[in-house]
Amino acid sequence: MVFVTPAEPGNIDGIAALLEEMDRFYGATEVEPLELRVGQINDAIFSNPPAAYALLAWDGAQLVGLAAYSFLWPAVGLTRSLYLKELYVAQEYRRKGVGKLLMEGIFEVAAKYECSRVEWTTDDGNANAQRFYDNLGVRKHPSKVFYRVEGQCPLQTGQVYRTPVPH
Repeated sequence: MVFVTPAEPGNIDGIAALLEEMDRFYGATEVEPLELRVGQINDAIFSNPPAAYALLAWDGAQLVGLAAYSFLWPAVGLTRSLYLKELYVAQEYRRKGVGKLLMEGIFEVAAKYECSRVEWTTDDGNANAQRFYDNLGVRKHPSKVFYRVEGQCPLQTGQVYRTPVPH
């Protein structure tokens, strides 16, 4: 039976392995060394204050899915919103309800923290993800455009952003 829990520091190695699988799913041919990935995960979700949070889906002791999220403010008025950054389910657990359990967990967290919105994006070419969200009864938001800066900051500050492993 699959169940969902918040991530804990003892889960870092499993999270690192699952995120490596996710990177390869998105086409990465190289990934950071395990020690670096563990440090990045620890800094992101277990530092004070955390930059993000994660829900984990488990089949017994096996980690089979992850939903990484952050809170954004302001949303509607002065409320907060929950932004789902990544939803990933291990290959052999897809189409078995794991993604739906993680999304239910995300909506529970949003309700607990009185978020006025839950938002996320998916790649425009990821038809399976779009079908999944459509089947949940969620429709695309027609009025949003997504922007991203990687590498050199366009504002002539000289700031260079770390270029991540592509996915």
